[in-house]
Amino acid sequence: MVFLTVAEVAAVMRVSKMTVYRLVHTGHLPAIRVGRSLRIPEQAVHEYVREGYLGRIETTDRP
Repeated sequence: MVFLTVAEVAAVMRVSKMTVYRLVHTGHLPAIRVGRSLRIPEQAVHEYVREGYLGRIETTDRP
């Protein structure tokens, strides 16, 4: 399993680090704490983005 730092997740998602922290603290992205740092599973990031993308398609696909 590959883990990403908050900065790496922010770069992948093209959002700020604060947005990533909010996603973790609200439970939208799982994370583990390593010392004082958070690590987010790479697969969870891809799933979150895919679900958001698919959700957008479903809402715009309605007549």
